Amino acid sequence: MNDIIDEFYDCRLLLYYKGDISALTLFAQQADGTVCFPGPLPVLSSALEEKRIAPKKIAGHPSALVNAVGDRLELPAGLLLTDTGFKESIDTPGGVITVFMARLDRLDPPHSLMQAKGCALKPLGSLRGRPPAELELLRRAYEQVMES
Repeated sequence: MNDIIDEFYDCRLLLYYKGDISALTLFAQQADGTVCFPGPLPVLSSALEEKRIAPKKIAGHPSALVNAVGDRLELPAGLLLTDTGFKESIDTPGGVITVFMARLDRLDPPHSLMQAKGCALKPLGSLRGRPPAELELLRRAYEQVMES
């Protein structure tokens, strides 16, 4: 996924599943442990508070990133739905990275499909060992999912 990381150097994506009936919420985790797609956040990253963020003059729409990640993972068309209500900023040594979110749109969790792509779907509690920036992103993402 290095070519996608180069193209989308300033943004990342969280993938999640939420059951419509049970509200079961799972986050996708790559084989290397990161929950960010197409790749991990740089070392020394930290979440920014919204009030500390200088707005960008031109902000890209997350759909291009969602489509690129879906294509790279060879996911079925229509599986990833852009969650336009989530946008978080992460401070990194190379500049600010914007993190978006996409929902895995299936009735049941697509465990087998994601395992075939080298990923696992995990509940928030089993992701505790992630770096602090990822943990904060997951906390904010979970709040967003539960409020929507």
